[in-house]
Amino acid sequence: MTLQPDQLTITTANLLEAFADFLDIDVAAGDAAADTVNTYRRQVQQFVNWCDRINLHPAAVTKDDIKRYRRWMVDTKKFKPATVSLKLSVVKRFYQAAVEKGLITINPALGVKPPREKLDPAARITYLEKPEVEKLLAAIVNDGSLKAKRDKLLLAIMILEGPRSIELHRANVSDVVKQGGNLGIRVEGKRNIRIVPLTPDLAELLMAYLEARAENGEVVKPSSPLFIAVGNRAGGKRISRRGIRLVVDSYLEQTNLKQTPGRTISAHSLRHTAGTLALRSGAELRQVQDLLGHADPRTTCIYAHVADRWENNPALKLGINLS
Repeated sequence: MTLQPDQLTITTANLLEAFADFLDIDVAAGDAAADTVNTYRRQVQQFVNWCDRINLHPAAVTKDDIKRYRRWMVDTKKFKPATVSLKLSVVKRFYQAAVEKGLITINPALGVKPPREKLDPAARITYLEKPEVEKLLAAIVNDGSLKAKRDKLLLAIMILEGPRSIELHRANVSDVVKQGGNLGIRVEGKRNIRIVPLTPDLAELLMAYLEARAENGEVVKPSSPLFIAVGNRAGGKRISRRGIRLVVDSYLEQTNLKQTPGRTISAHSLRHTAGTLALRSGAELRQVQDLLGHADPRTTCIYAHVADRWENNPALKLGINLS
């Protein structure tokens, strides 16, 4: 599309500046996490780079161009539908910011839908069975080291309580809360702040971990990160999300649980494990929804569906002998 006279003065920088304002004051009602803002910036930069490669000015983009961008993501980049959906939603917001600033009159991304997800939602749920959980936790050497105490606490909380990696990454010592004789951890999720209640065993592991840090010479302050890296390079600093994944993966690989036929386990799978095993053990759907911080109970229902799929398979009631 050729730039119209009123578009000739609009630069890519103008569009990016409008989007920067949106990131600052609109995303998450002005309280977006740094990770969220960085994700939005990366998605828009990828789109702008794509426009550059085909000599297309972002201000001249049409709805058909957005569809071509969608096709490029699907055919060339081989992105999954969920990834395409995220990228299109960010591009749509990029242009909406420009509309609201009066830079353009029409949002070209409106009405461009992502490809359909052709996947059973339950197929994305990978989890460990109870004996596998016990095997994984047993792999952590009980040598009294700070690393062992941290790893035992980290994995046990993720498996039993199901917080997201980013929630544990963000948590500070001040987020440890006491209610009566119980301990919990205040975590900041995608859309809410909730308290993850700790079992007595987890509370004991937490206190032992914090005491070990103090014994190692650290001045543990309320503003200190709850989970720290251990080692010569980043030791004492807040453990990164990647660092959490590496800790989990190291034990999964050590116990041969990372890759098994038809299943790949990740750090996020420990969250699935918490939800699935809790429902299977008789916990109520609402209780598990609150524990995991799901805004929509339908998300929690997926775990129930996974747990029931084989145990309550209608085919089992047919009584047909195949031997």
